[in-house]
Amino acid sequence: MLAVQNLRLEFPTRTIFDGISFLINPGDKVSLVGRNGAGKSTLLKILAGHQTPQGGAVSRPKDFSLGYLPQELKLPEGKTVREETETAFAELREIESKIEHINQELAERTDYESQSYLDLIQNLTDYTQLYELKGGYSAAGEVEKVLFGLGFSAEDLDKQLGSFSGGWRMRVELAKILLLNHDVILLDEPTNHLDIESIMWLEGFLSSHTAAIVLVSHDRNFMDIVTHRTIEIVNGKIYDYPAAYSRFLELREERVQQQINAKKNQEKEIKETQQLIDRFRAKASKASFAQSLIKKLDKMESIEVDEMESGRISFRFPPAEPAGKVVLKLENVAKSYGDKHVLKGVDMEIERGDRVAFLGQNGQGKTTLVKLLMKEVEGTGEIQWGHNVRVGYYAQEQASWLDGDKTVLQTIEDEAPDEIRPRVRSLLGAFMFSGEEVTKKVKVLSGGEKGRLALCKLLLKPVNVLLMDEPTNHLDLRSKDVLKQALRDFQGTVILVSHDRDFLDGLTDVAFEFRSGKVKQHLGDIKYFLETKKMESFREYEQQKAEREKKKEQQPKTKDSREQRELEKAERKRQRRLEKIEADIFELEQAIADMDAKLQAPETYHEYLNNETFYAEYNAKKSALEQLMLEWESITA
Repeated sequence: MLAVQNLRLEFPTRTIFDGISFLINPGDKVSLVGRNGAGKSTLLKILAGHQTPQGGAVSRPKDFSLGYLPQELKLPEGKTVREETETAFAELREIESKIEHINQELAERTDYESQSYLDLIQNLTDYTQLYELKGGYSAAGEVEKVLFGLGFSAEDLDKQLGSFSGGWRMRVELAKILLLNHDVILLDEPTNHLDIESIMWLEGFLSSHTAAIVLVSHDRNFMDIVTHRTIEIVNGKIYDYPAAYSRFLELREERVQQQINAKKNQEKEIKETQQLIDRFRAKASKASFAQSLIKKLDKMESIEVDEMESGRISFRFPPAEPAGKVVLKLENVAKSYGDKHVLKGVDMEIERGDRVAFLGQNGQGKTTLVKLLMKEVEGTGEIQWGHNVRVGYYAQEQASWLDGDKTVLQTIEDEAPDEIRPRVRSLLGAFMFSGEEVTKKVKVLSGGEKGRLALCKLLLKPVNVLLMDEPTNHLDLRSKDVLKQALRDFQGTVILVSHDRDFLDGLTDVAFEFRSGKVKQHLGDIKYFLETKKMESFREYEQQKAEREKKKEQQPKTKDSREQRELEKAERKRQRRLEKIEADIFELEQAIADMDAKLQAPETYHEYLNNETFYAEYNAKKSALEQLMLEWESITA
């Protein structure tokens, strides 16, 4: 379907592609992977025909349809969300126009027996069949289906595009691509501007789509679910694996180990051959043999080992004096923009050492609350930071706040305390800015480089609270792993807004769910949050909730207001009991896990092996947990 043949591209300082070739077959689902700067986005541009290589070719069949979503593009304005999305159906609109024109002409003519009249009838039939074949009668429904899946509400569809952020307008561009029956879809970081629910919807949509898909992403889960083939770009070459990303990592490790072993064997062979050459070179009877060995060495092609882990960022957040027990307290916090109530009556308490995730759809108020906390916007209610709190803040648009006319070095030097100034270059080196790279102007940096520089600024001053809004956007997979480990090692309080499930997994122990202006607390990390609600995705939770509300609306209204109040009181009591059970389950599971660890640890095993009191407490907790789980199931049934 799409054939890449001997593709070559060189920049003045390095080779991007050195004669690479591969095929994209119908239905293929492919991830392009490689370090930042390896050429992933460049390859997508070449496949889309937006960039011309210096050598080789990309072959496409006749009447081939291709959709391409780059990381950045000029976003449209002047239409509503629905109107802009429907521009994807330009061909359908053209057919509609022709059908309308023919119908108008037929209505005006009276020469019913003429050949030209019969030709018009035939043309009308042909265009009507073509319109149906291309999905004209279901197009409006498909527009709503895709836009709703990408997070738009029914009210949003008739709003002007200019009233939405760039991220939401990028969703419209994605919707336009998904609505057309392309043969190949090229997607460069499609999840960057999506929330968890929209990402999960997109996973399902792409997995069942008949088009071949080639994507670049830094979301492990997304790649594992959507793709079944991985093409890695390394040092101008490619390695093609018939496997999703997680399996690819294992196969890549095997490949690099094979290279290492082959390199060792080659070095051993070269050493032994050189010894023979040195031994026989001076002997006339062996001179020809020595010369043949020399020619053998000259012809030997050196085996190279791909250095996959070079250029990895490395850092730890500098510690500060501990904050007080209560780090942050909110009472009745609210924020409105005109008639839109983004947050209503939010109460929240975060204690020292908590690892918190803010979860929910985009537009539900997560970033708004972060801005309220940092006094970037004003709202109502009480926001109180605790004693001795020192906040390190990473905003979602942090990279755009950097001064484009400053160099990388100036950016850090200008904000570094005196005691850190001598170590500024070393600090930048930890974020992969070294040599001449520190003299680059910020405005020429890539999105990933700006993200790393913004992270670097967080290390200039000790903090005991980290407040980070989408910190992984534009970071590559290895950089995300380093950030995640740094956050694990951080001894203070962490508050994270993120749509990256893999990044959040195991990193937080409290989740605040934002929905319809309200904020609800859930104990446990994101995986625990999903498991305890017995669902596979937030989308399923939305559907379950909608079904419950629909059933509630369909129930006949009682005329006895007293009885109605009693029912509402019982429901509130049920909800309070459910929240108490979930909190107790979490505490018991943590306690049992701690006791299991004591039994498994060699240094404490003998101490607890024959301790009857310990085992009695252990069994009591297990029994209590089972009872709570049964009660939880009966309440939620």
